[in-house]
Amino acid sequence: MKIAFSPCPNDTFIFHAWVHGLIPGAPKLDVTYADIDITNSLAASTQGPDVVKISYAALPWVLSEYALLPCGGALGRGCGPLVLTSDSAAADKGPAVLSGQKVAVPSERSTAYLLFRLWAAQNVPEGVGEIVVMPFNEIMPAVREGKIDAGLVIHEARFTYSQYNLKLLADLGNWWESETNLPIPLGAIIAKRSMDLEAIADWIRKSVRYAWTNPKASQEYVLQHAQELSAEVANAHINLYVNEFSENLGEKGYEAVKTLLGRAAQEGLVPKVDFADLRY
Repeated sequence: MKIAFSPCPNDTFIFHAWVHGLIPGAPKLDVTYADIDITNSLAASTQGPDVVKISYAALPWVLSEYALLPCGGALGRGCGPLVLTSDSAAADKGPAVLSGQKVAVPSERSTAYLLFRLWAAQNVPEGVGEIVVMPFNEIMPAVREGKIDAGLVIHEARFTYSQYNLKLLADLGNWWESETNLPIPLGAIIAKRSMDLEAIADWIRKSVRYAWTNPKASQEYVLQHAQELSAEVANAHINLYVNEFSENLGEKGYEAVKTLLGRAAQEGLVPKVDFADLRY
C-alpha cells in the first residue's frame, strides 16, 4: 500500500508501528516522506498514493477521489500557526502594520494560509500586499534577513522562532479558538474511496495506540526524519499535535472541519463542500 506523509515528528510517531510491521494484519507500506505542500499536490494528481496526509485546506479539491479518515490527522488547541516579524515596533503596533506588506506562507493550500486569510480579513483593513510561497524551514531566516516583512510559520517554529530574534505579531490558533471555541483542523489523513476504509482506519488507530503505549519505541525513527530537531523539541511537537483527535475526530473534530471549510468557502478561498462527503 502506498502512503505519503510528512517527516514531522507527529506523523512518524503515529505511523511508526504500521511502517515497521507491528500491526497484525496490516499490509506493508511503501512510504513517501514529503512536506505537506508536496503531499497536497500528490493527492490532487491522477495517480496519487493510496493513503496520504494533506492539509484540511486542500480537502475540498480531492473529496471526489479520496475519503477523509476519522483518525491519524492533526487537530488541536494551542497549536496554531504564528505570524512573525523581525520588527519589534511593528509587533507592538499590531496587525494593521501588514497593510501592503510582503508576507511569506508555507503553502496556499494549507490550513495555516486559510486561517491567515480569514484573520487578515478582520484585522488588516487595507489588505496585505504580496504573498510569497516558500518552504516552511526557509521562512524564519527570510524574515530575519529582511527579505520579507512577515512570515506565517507552522510546525516546530512555534518552539524555535525566538532563536531567530523574531517577534510574535499574531497567534492564529488563539484567534481561531476565541472565535469558534473549536480545535484547529490542521492535517487530514485521506484514503482512496475504492479501498477498505474501515480497515485502514482500524490499522491507523492501532498504530496510534501502539505509539502511546510504547512512546520510546519510535524515538530513533522520529529523530531520523525530524530535520535535525533535538529530541526535546521533537517530543514537544508530538505532545502538541498527537491527541485524542488523532485517534478519533469525534463530533467536535467534524464540527471544526465544517466550520473552517464553510468560512473559507464563504470567502472564496476553497470550493464549497457538501458536508455529507466528510463521512463515508
